[in-house]
Amino acid sequence: MNLRAYWRFVVVVRHFLPLLLSYARDRRRFFVVGKSRQVSAQQRRKRAKTLLDSLLTLGPTFIKLGQLLSTRPDILPPEYINEFAQLQDRVPPAPWAEARVVLEEELGPVEAAFDAFEDDAISGASLGQVYRAEIDGQSVAVKIRRPGIEALVNADLRAIKWSLPILMYFVGEARSFSLETLADEFSKTIREEMDYGREAEMLAEIRGNFADDESIRIPGVIETHSTARVLTMEYIPGTKINDIEELDDLSIDRTELAETLQRSYLKMIIDDGVFHADPHPGNLAVQADSTLVFYDFGMSGRVDPFVQDRIVDFYAAVASQDIDAILDALIEMGTLSPEADRQVMGEVMELAIADARGENIEQYRVQQIIQQVEDTIYEFPLRLPANLALVLRVATVVEGVCVTLDPDFDFISVATEYLRNEGHITAGARQFVEDRADEVRDAAESIVRVPPKLESALDRIEREDLHVRADIEDSDRVLERMTRRLIFGMILASGLFSTALLYAQSTVEATAVAAVGTLIVAGVTYFSFRRSKGIRAQPQFTRQNLRERDTPSDDGGYAMAYGPGDETE
Repeated sequence: MNLRAYWRFVVVVRHFLPLLLSYARDRRRFFVVGKSRQVSAQQRRKRAKTLLDSLLTLGPTFIKLGQLLSTRPDILPPEYINEFAQLQDRVPPAPWAEARVVLEEELGPVEAAFDAFEDDAISGASLGQVYRAEIDGQSVAVKIRRPGIEALVNADLRAIKWSLPILMYFVGEARSFSLETLADEFSKTIREEMDYGREAEMLAEIRGNFADDESIRIPGVIETHSTARVLTMEYIPGTKINDIEELDDLSIDRTELAETLQRSYLKMIIDDGVFHADPHPGNLAVQADSTLVFYDFGMSGRVDPFVQDRIVDFYAAVASQDIDAILDALIEMGTLSPEADRQVMGEVMELAIADARGENIEQYRVQQIIQQVEDTIYEFPLRLPANLALVLRVATVVEGVCVTLDPDFDFISVATEYLRNEGHITAGARQFVEDRADEVRDAAESIVRVPPKLESALDRIEREDLHVRADIEDSDRVLERMTRRLIFGMILASGLFSTALLYAQSTVEATAVAAVGTLIVAGVTYFSFRRSKGIRAQPQFTRQNLRERDTPSDDGGYAMAYGPGDETE
């Protein structure tokens, strides 16, 4: 194990070191000294493609790592997030002879366990592969853990752990904590995904939650033929949800299908607290009667009641375009720092909603809103809670699938209607009355509180005991830089005077010492101006700036690509 881990560590470093050196040069132009250099969005997209190629080359563990990174805008810039979002879990299946060894170690001879078994895999992924079989005349899908994957994952996890100290050297302090927690989170996530016993439990729980919904179908688990390394389920065929031509041939109402998909995820996340977390088209199918089928529950998550309530608050605030309420919900979820500049963040959210409305001012896309929030999270480095990162990814991918089905799909309208129907949001006159009652109550409390405070303030004025304290906010450290430059200038002026005086009245050696000291101060003064490039204000988010971020590049920078084939993980 250690020898394999050492070798994988060397391979990982060889792949990632050139990119890390480039990143180090971004921070310090000559590694140790020099100002930082600007990196364009096009350069970041090019680097993201290079990193994606490295992840694919390194194999299953790093493919999964890339998928997890695509949910972490607090760690990577948006160009990387968009590139990694295209990462599909497609790996050629291992030879049947090797997979058969795993199957028979778990269930015994294939001929005894199954009436029939097709040894050509119908799907291959990084951690497992799926075969068709029959048990007592029933068609089943048999998911077998990839042979030797445990040893490879364990070696890779150890190599990643060893690589962290090197990586920390190249990243800022703000992201060090996020990277350390990401490593722990990834180790937990990939081990859970390899445990088919856990997947069977999650699948059964979610299936039970939809037992009364005839528009949703989830495969049942064949418990007698399922273990920690083998999962046997009902085989449910269907058309891939993004196969638009086939859906039209079946006369499927795509708008209704998109609404069904959206409502199902709202139910899982907001009402049930347990959800299918990998909704790409390979894991979603449609039957001829419009029934929506879910596959592969290896990546699934839970949401605690507190976060569920905050998600409801977020949707309600977006629906009413209440910027302060949106920011409050993000802060309470832990997505946004309480110390963040609310004015700047409010401008970001206002522009995000305005840009997302489209031609009809009442319609706007939650995916675009989330994209702007992701961009902002990266620029204000924060740690995104693990399950909330999965929720964010699910919301983005689901909205993309819904728009593929219906280009005019209104995500917020469907979400608002669902929340109202389920009683999470009060509608109409009742809401108006409740809002006015809250205002009256607040006003009454203010009437009681204000007079004593006013009387106290007037008494202090009469006694000439009222003091006003004013603090100068210098978040950009403008005054600090100006003071430093003023001190450098005074020292430089006195140094020039001293050098001239010594030249006229003292020895050459004394003059040389003073001249050297004066030159050093002059250099420091010069670089203080070069480094800061004058006084700069806090970066502002303008409409033009946000639109430039969402402009697709010639190389498909922001395009969402779904590959063909039936992926299961």
